[in-house]
Amino acid sequence: MITKELFGKKPCGCEVYAYTLTNKNGASVKILTMGGILQQLNIPDRDGKLADVICGFDTVDNYLNGGGYQGALIGRYGNRIANGRFTLNGVTYQLAQNSGISNHLHGGNVGFNQKIWDAVPFEKADECGLIMTMTSPDGEENYPGKLDVKVTYTFTDANELKIHYEAETDKDTIVNMTNHSYFNLGGYDSGLVLDQELWVDSDSITEVDENLISTGKEYAVKGTAFDFNTPTKIGARIETDDVQLAFGGGYDHNYNLKTNGKSAKVAELYDPKSGRVMSVITDQPGVQVYAGNQMGGDVPFKGGIKQVPRSAICLETQHAPDSPNHPNFPTTTLKAGEKYDTTTVYAFSVR
Repeated sequence: MITKELFGKKPCGCEVYAYTLTNKNGASVKILTMGGILQQLNIPDRDGKLADVICGFDTVDNYLNGGGYQGALIGRYGNRIANGRFTLNGVTYQLAQNSGISNHLHGGNVGFNQKIWDAVPFEKADECGLIMTMTSPDGEENYPGKLDVKVTYTFTDANELKIHYEAETDKDTIVNMTNHSYFNLGGYDSGLVLDQELWVDSDSITEVDENLISTGKEYAVKGTAFDFNTPTKIGARIETDDVQLAFGGGYDHNYNLKTNGKSAKVAELYDPKSGRVMSVITDQPGVQVYAGNQMGGDVPFKGGIKQVPRSAICLETQHAPDSPNHPNFPTTTLKAGEKYDTTTVYAFSVR
């Protein structure tokens, strides 16, 4: 079942609508036409009780001012680019420096998270969804090429949320899209996530410097606080004396996945209290694990809940930060005439 309602308006007067997709189990996801934002995700626990497992806000203004890119589609380039600069086909492009001292973050000053997307709902026998489209003009945020983007959200009766990203360009460009939802499987208002257990199928993270920019090296996780090859509580080692943890203020790192671009289960989050399990399936080469270390500020979450550090975790499927400046990393170049096509699934269950 799909319903549509007016959620609010941007300062420009543009209307923002909310589509709610509800499956046969009563689980539901609410998606905004602004930024393709996942505003709610109501999932049952082991007793069948629903809870909203993603952070977010009650108003458009709070999404624009509350920080954190809550629940949004990120593009053109998710994560950071050093000095906001990259070279493609011999041409150097200077992007907005909107993070830290000089770095580019999540698409720039006005990324995909702030755009009003066109939305077309669909329903099938065992799933329903929303096809979202928008066009980023050539030169927007100083990225080359007109980029036509399509993101299809599908919510199934098996409690799977599928995100299918597609894009085409008329000029070579770079693309690295993701979704920036903050998950707390106990419910977004249930407190810290430090006792929830994480598994990630990875032998290394992308090493970063003090500005969270890739050094170009891999950092082996075995024997370190970053090793989640065995399910481990998020908080078990987050305060370990490790320079990489110090740079991130905790976990805020790209995990290099073992799957070589093949779609597979790469991570799992488990909340022992509620029994909720979230499996992450993707064909992307990496996943950014961000333990909400910098969450905070004066803008409250839904229902007036205060933002508190480490009360949620992001598992953002992606290419590594600063990939355009590291030829040894998997490429993020999208050539004219080719298609960007990638899918991530967040599959929910209980135990």
